[in-house]
Amino acid sequence: MSERPILVLGATGTTGRRVAELLGAQGRPVRAASRRGRVPFDWSEPETWPGALDGAGAVYLMAPDGVAVDPEFVRLAVDQGVRRLVLLSSRAIEEMGDERLLAAERTVRESGAEWTVLRCDWFDQNFDEGFFRESVRAGRITLPVGGVRQAFVDAGDIAAVAAAALTTDGHAGRVYEVTGPRALTFGEAAEAISGAAGYPVRFQGDPEEFVREQVAAGLPEEEARGAAEAFAALRAMGDAEPSEDVLRVTGRAPRDFAAYAADAAPAWRDY
Repeated sequence: MSERPILVLGATGTTGRRVAELLGAQGRPVRAASRRGRVPFDWSEPETWPGALDGAGAVYLMAPDGVAVDPEFVRLAVDQGVRRLVLLSSRAIEEMGDERLLAAERTVRESGAEWTVLRCDWFDQNFDEGFFRESVRAGRITLPVGGVRQAFVDAGDIAAVAAAALTTDGHAGRVYEVTGPRALTFGEAAEAISGAAGYPVRFQGDPEEFVREQVAAGLPEEEARGAAEAFAALRAMGDAEPSEDVLRVTGRAPRDFAAYAADAAPAWRDY
């Protein structure tokens, strides 16, 4: 399997890019696929699937938020000789009722290939590469999660676990809880970002304030309240517990949020 290419989906995204780079640095044959990359792949265009899979022995399997992992793709992958699947998933999908990811996990479990599932907590990089970036730059993050602690995880640690599962034995049939080393509230994360960025970033976790801001931004009130209610299950779960799976799989401790914030600071200052 080591001589066969490893197909990395979402290879221009937060985790896929890092997985492809890490595998390349290890000297592994990598096929980095994305909608507009050298290896074209689009979940909505099945005609791109066979070429991306051709000759691949393993797949880093992910789909953008709101896009399903199509079982037909997984069946095609196995039919074309893929023997190892590593799926990017998320923590608390049962409690949040995330049928998209629950279905994806069922699909890989039933695929007939060796499978590993990575259940990740909130990405650190959501604050500088993702959907919180503009909020950080504006100095205010609003999300209706109150003071519940999250085990924020660095995307580099996700990539390291994925690379190990894609290239080494002993990970088949495993579900890894991929987290950072400690749990923080969003307020504490905002304080760390403030210190690194050099200007105040405040966090507001009240559901009603979230609804007001969403409505002010143009979202219909009914949709805004539905979005706020979706986080009720997360609040009800209470504080997340950090896992030691990054250390167990990679042999090194996961990166702390403060170290991430220090390195990400230019993205918040230079605009």
